[in-house]
Amino acid sequence: MASDEYILTLSCPDRPGIVHAVTGFLAQHNLNIVDSQQFGSSSSSTFFMRVHFAPSTHPATASSFSESSPLDSTEPTVLNVEELRESFKATAEKLKMSFELSAVSQKPRVLIMVSKIGHCLNDLLFRSSIGQLKIEIPLIISNHPDFAPLAATYKIPFHHLPVTADTKAAQEEKILELVKENGIDLIVLARYMQVLSPKLCEVMSGKIVNIHHSFLPSFKGAKPYHQAYERGVKIVGATAHFVTSDLDEGPIIEQDVVRVDHAMSPKDLTTEGSNVESKVLATAVKWVTEKRVLLNGHKTIVFN
Repeated sequence: MASDEYILTLSCPDRPGIVHAVTGFLAQHNLNIVDSQQFGSSSSSTFFMRVHFAPSTHPATASSFSESSPLDSTEPTVLNVEELRESFKATAEKLKMSFELSAVSQKPRVLIMVSKIGHCLNDLLFRSSIGQLKIEIPLIISNHPDFAPLAATYKIPFHHLPVTADTKAAQEEKILELVKENGIDLIVLARYMQVLSPKLCEVMSGKIVNIHHSFLPSFKGAKPYHQAYERGVKIVGATAHFVTSDLDEGPIIEQDVVRVDHAMSPKDLTTEGSNVESKVLATAVKWVTEKRVLLNGHKTIVFN
């Protein structure tokens, strides 16, 4: 992947001419589209778009640009991401867009939080180490000390922040301090078994991803797979979603299921559930950090 490739994501009120405006902007700067996806939501009357682009390998010519271009066709190619953001603002303001523009080479910085169940943490660390997830993990936070040795094997700082009802506010203040100090772009709850406060959810709105078994709300509480075994379920699954102050009701990013049968023990169901949880969470982290997920009210648009 070239170091000068970029991702533009945007949403705006739906109307004719949006794609024309975006592609025109890219052409004006002699930038070439690598991949583009878009969707117009009839329910929210909102248009969503993700464009992966890079500098063209062909020299700019006057014929490359539209006659109606608002910019001078002699304008030099802009490659700096900050300059690109600034240049795109006029288009965004005209069409009332919310947008993000980032360099592909800039890896998102991800904070992983975990409690005492480690399969999702272990999976994310391994995928990151071999390049399947193009992220940086500058630290791990846990309310238990169990996974400090695992973090050490990957040379990642581990912060043990115990929490009780009396210390929850102070513990979350420390989390936010670490988020700011480490320039965190995304928090991943890899089986972090604490309910986040509304304040933390609000401060990091749209930037926290959680994983849970898809039995919710049917099998709440401890040992959901044992409850599922007693009911004779035929599938187990998992859901990755953005975190909101409404417990386990945030916008869904990814889901998957696997079939199980009557011969499986609670331990077998737990193993199958752990595997699908790891897979679903890793997929969600990949899509979010590759800027493939856009919020549409209580739902998501996923350009996968």
